[in-house]
Amino acid sequence: MQRRELETAAANYSYLRGMLCIPLGGLFILAALGNWEVGPFRHTWVFLLVALAIGVVALAISRFYNDNYGRLTPSTSQQIRAGIGLVLAVALMLGGASLLRSHASWSLDLPVNAIAVCFALVMLVSYAIGVGLKAHHVIIWGAVLVAGALPVWNGPDPSNIGLLLCGAGVILTGVFDHRVFVQTFGPARAIDYENGDVAAH
Repeated sequence: MQRRELETAAANYSYLRGMLCIPLGGLFILAALGNWEVGPFRHTWVFLLVALAIGVVALAISRFYNDNYGRLTPSTSQQIRAGIGLVLAVALMLGGASLLRSHASWSLDLPVNAIAVCFALVMLVSYAIGVGLKAHHVIIWGAVLVAGALPVWNGPDPSNIGLLLCGAGVILTGVFDHRVFVQTFGPARAIDYENGDVAAH
């Protein structure tokens, strides 16, 4: 396998482990429910307990990928690009949300859902830089972007609805990313680290 193919495989492995997106999306939804203080989520201990459970699920999913597909580490240049992308993503989220919808004198204060718009842009740019946009990325995050950009969010602060939209988008993206992952790397297989054997399920 050529170096370029190995680097591409490592990038795909890092970006397309889609089941990890399911607990991440759950955290977005949990944050919205906590902010709204819906039902039991008005209690801090319930919020923290659910967040801990989501973290345990994320660890179990990560172990599933490691046990069944092994580990691939992106190249140094890919890791640097990912780090730069993360910094830019945080800047876009914070700066964009403040610029689009804020009561500061310098903001545009547009009737849009800034969380949904900015996060959708971050996801589109992130996938474009990382592994290239797939059809489902464009459809899912394009839909979130359009929904957030509609000039109908001129009532109460729509941030929590934005979190719900983003959470649903992350979960859907994860489901389709995992499908691409399996198509790329094959069905799950158990790896015997002691003997170096790979046994298909």
